Amino acid sequence: MEKRIIAYGDGKTGYLEGDTLVKAFDSEYSKADVLNEALNHAMIEQTGLKVPLLLGVQERGEEWVIIKKYIPGRTFDEVLSSEPEKTDEYMELFVKTQKLIHSKRAPLLRRQWDRLSDKISASSLEATQRFSLLERIREMPRMKKVCHGDFNPSNVILTDGGDVYVIDWSHATQGNAAADAALTYLLFVLDGKNELAEKYLNVFCSSGTTKKEYIIKWLPIVAAAQSCKEQGERLELLLKIASDEIIGLPIKEKE
Repeated sequence: MEKRIIAYGDGKTGYLEGDTLVKAFDSEYSKADVLNEALNHAMIEQTGLKVPLLLGVQERGEEWVIIKKYIPGRTFDEVLSSEPEKTDEYMELFVKTQKLIHSKRAPLLRRQWDRLSDKISASSLEATQRFSLLERIREMPRMKKVCHGDFNPSNVILTDGGDVYVIDWSHATQGNAAADAALTYLLFVLDGKNELAEKYLNVFCSSGTTKKEYIIKWLPIVAAAQSCKEQGERLELLLKIASDEIIGLPIKEKE
């Protein structure tokens, strides 16, 4: 059957086979990594959230693949770019989707504070900075809300029928929703979309249940954790945020 590649990057390639999406992993990914991603996805399915149906995991030659039902539609990256006049409407839906995720529970997911601690410990920050951030994590409230861990517009799909599906659950944890929101804000900033970042945060905090000041407290923590997977200018910016050289919302350098 002919393959049609629709996504690639970070050692992964997504291609269509009929009505299924095959996500192939390069050799740098171990069997454990692939199976853990599939397990996360299966646990999220059980919450009732709209995610592509997981169909199987296979070894194909030297690659491991995850097979899911293909969901035709546009990512929120695409709709925000193609319909800027509807930015407010789409951002409301984007945040509503994330908050629906946060309303769910999946007690077998990895704990967010453990994942953040491991990432910070593996970061290139100075030992004293890593210690300070690990202490901050211990002081933060430990919650058990489902958190996507990479909630950005490229991982959210809008179908022609108006349904919203969320993909790529490899970083999913149970933890504090404010940390998840802080990371989403940072991902907008890292992509140079500062106006969207501010709009996102305003919508997320508009209900009054989460204060911007609380999300500010999470910024150095999630920036340090995210720094493990970034390079170049993105890494430089994250390390500044993690070191408290950049503060506030919108983020700005200390005077």
